[in-house]
Amino acid sequence: MSEERPAAGTAGVESVEHVVRAQLSKALGGIRGMAEAAVPTLVFTVTFLLSKDLRFAVVLSLVCAGLLLVARLVQRQTPQFVLNALVGIGIGAFFAWRAARGGGDANDQALAYFLPGLIYNSVYAVLLVLSTVVRWPLVGFMVGSVTGDPTAWHDDPQVVRLCGRLTLLLAAPCLLRVVVQAPLYVAGRTGAMDPDAAVGVIAGAKLAMGWPLQVVALLGMVWLLTRNKTPRAEA
Repeated sequence: MSEERPAAGTAGVESVEHVVRAQLSKALGGIRGMAEAAVPTLVFTVTFLLSKDLRFAVVLSLVCAGLLLVARLVQRQTPQFVLNALVGIGIGAFFAWRAARGGGDANDQALAYFLPGLIYNSVYAVLLVLSTVVRWPLVGFMVGSVTGDPTAWHDDPQVVRLCGRLTLLLAAPCLLRVVVQAPLYVAGRTGAMDPDAAVGVIAGAKLAMGWPLQVVALLGMVWLLTRNKTPRAEA
C-alpha cells in the first residue's frame, strides 16, 4: 500500500505557501522595501502635478530618497529599493524635460511624465501574463533569486501553480492602469480632451491606482500565501 502524502499543517512539513511567502517577502523587501520604492515616487508625482515645477519636484523627491538611503547605509542594509524608486523618477523626469526642451507647456510636460509609466505597465503586464501561460511564472524567478537557484522551484508542480496565481495577481494592477490611463493620455495628446483636464484626471487615476491598487494586489497575494494548504513535494 502506497504511503499517504502528509497533509498541510502536519508537524515538520512545510507548505508551499509558507516557503513561497518567506522567499517572496525577502525578494520584495518586506513592508519597508515596498514603502521605500513608493514614497519618493509619490512625493515627486504629487509635487510635480501640483506645482508644475519639474526642478522643484525632482529636488524634493531626491531629498526624500536621500534620507531613506542614508538610513539604509547607516544600518548597513541594502539600498536596492530606494535606488529602484530613483530610477523610475529619473526616467519620468527625463521624458518631461524632453517635452519642455521641445517647447511643450506644463500640460505637455505632465503628459510626457505619464508616458514611461504606461509603457512600463504595458510591457510588465504582457510579460507577467505570458510567463504564466507558458508555465514559467515570473514570481517563481523572484523566489529563485532568493534561494540562489533560479529554476529549482519549477521542479515542483504545486509551486509552479501557486507562483502562476501570484503572477496574475501582480499583473492585474498593471492591466487596470493601462486600460484606464492610456485612453486618457491619448485623448489629451490628440486634443480629443482638454489637456488640462486630461492631466488632472490621469493624475488622480495614477495616485488612486498606484500604491493603493498595489496594496490590494499584495493583500490578495498575502491571503493566497497564508492558507498553507499545499504540502511540498517530497523532492
